[in-house]
Amino acid sequence: MLDLTAPSASTETRPWEEPARWWTRLTAATAHLPAPVAVIDADALRHNAMDLLVRAGGIPIRVASKSVRVRAVLDAVLQIPGYRGILSFSLAEALWLAQTHDDIVLGYPTVDRAGLERLVHDEDAASRITLMIDDLAHLDLIDSIAGPEQRATVRVAVDVDASWRSSALGHIGVRRSPLFTAADVSRFARAVVARRGFRLVGLQMYEAQIAGQGDNGPDGPVIRAVQARSRSELRSRRAEIAHALTDIAPLEFLNGGGTGSLEFTGSDESVTEASAGSGLLGGHLFDGYRSFHPAPASAFAFDVVRRPADDIATVLGGGWIASGPPVASRQPRAVWPEGLRTLPREAAGEVQTPLQGRAAASMRIGDRVWFRHAKSGEPAERIDAYHLVSGSDVVTELPTYRGEGKAYL
Repeated sequence: MLDLTAPSASTETRPWEEPARWWTRLTAATAHLPAPVAVIDADALRHNAMDLLVRAGGIPIRVASKSVRVRAVLDAVLQIPGYRGILSFSLAEALWLAQTHDDIVLGYPTVDRAGLERLVHDEDAASRITLMIDDLAHLDLIDSIAGPEQRATVRVAVDVDASWRSSALGHIGVRRSPLFTAADVSRFARAVVARRGFRLVGLQMYEAQIAGQGDNGPDGPVIRAVQARSRSELRSRRAEIAHALTDIAPLEFLNGGGTGSLEFTGSDESVTEASAGSGLLGGHLFDGYRSFHPAPASAFAFDVVRRPADDIATVLGGGWIASGPPVASRQPRAVWPEGLRTLPREAAGEVQTPLQGRAAASMRIGDRVWFRHAKSGEPAERIDAYHLVSGSDVVTELPTYRGEGKAYL
C-alpha cells in the first residue's frame, strides 16, 4: 500500500537535485524490467504532495484525477490532511470512482446519455457526484432522460470563464464556459435553482492563463505582466460572482486554481478550495515556473535499439505527447543521460525517437534513456502500471486506469 503520511525512508533532502545519482539509481532499480518502464518515486511524490499544500496556504486541495489516472495515488493523496475530494474528467470515470469515493466533481460538462441514465437512477452515485454545467441545455438533456419526479436529485456546479479579456490582446486563457460576468452567472443560477430535480452546490473558475503558463522563460517578463493584470481582474470579478451566487444558493464549494497558481488561488478570499493534479507527479512543464520547483516524481524510460549515425541513438517508442498546442514543450524530454535532444524534423515518435547530443555518440544498443513527461496524466494511457520506487528498490506496482481495464478520454 502506498502511504504518503508515513515518514520518508530516506535521510536525504531533495536527492533529485543530483541528476547523476537520481537517474542512475532508477536505471539500476529497473534494470530487470523491459522497456518501456515507468516509475513513481515515493519520496518525490510525498515531497510534491506536501509542497502543494504549503503553496495553497491552508485551503483544501481537490485532486485532479486527469493528471494522475492511478487509483493508488489518488487514494494515498486523499489520506493526507488538507486534500479533499476528486475533480474527475469524465462521467464514466466519476461513476467508477464513486464506488469508493464520496466527493467527486465532474470538471467538464457531459452529454454521456448512458452515464447520465446510470447516475439519475442511482441515488448513492447521485449523492456522490456533482455535474458541471454552463448551459440550460445540460439540464434539458438530463430531464429528457428522466423527469424530476422519476429520478434522484442531480447535484450541479456552475463553470464560469476565468480567462482575461484584454482590450489589446483579446482572449487570454482557455475557451471554457460562455458565462463570464456576475450578471451572466446570476441569470443562469436563478434559472437553475428554479428547475425541479436539480441542486446547485458549487462554482468552478479555472484560471488556465495563470496556472498553466510558465513565467520563467525568455518571454517571462511579458507573461508576468499579463498574469499580474489577469490576477487583478479575476480577483475582483470572482469576488463579485461568488457574492452573487451565494445570495442565490447555499454553495458547498467555490473552486479555483491549478498546480501553477496555488499561491494566488489560496490568497483569494472568494475561493474555498483549489484543484491540483499535475504537480503531484511533476511534469517538466513546471520547470518553467519561478515560484515552485516540483520533484520529478514520475518518469519513464526507453531502450536504445539502433544507431543510424555516429551521433544519433534511437530509442523504441517515445511519442507520449501531452495535451495542448502541438509544440516542442508538449513533447517528453530526454533527461538522462544528460545532453540528449530530439531531432527537429522527427521529434518524439510513436514507434521511435532518434536522439542527438553529446551523450548520443557513446550510447550502445540496449542502453536506457530516461524521459520526463510534459504534464502528468497521459503516460498512464500507455502503460498498465507504474513501478513504485523507494530508495534503491522497486517495491510494488501501481496499476493505472488502463491496467485496471479502464479507458475514458
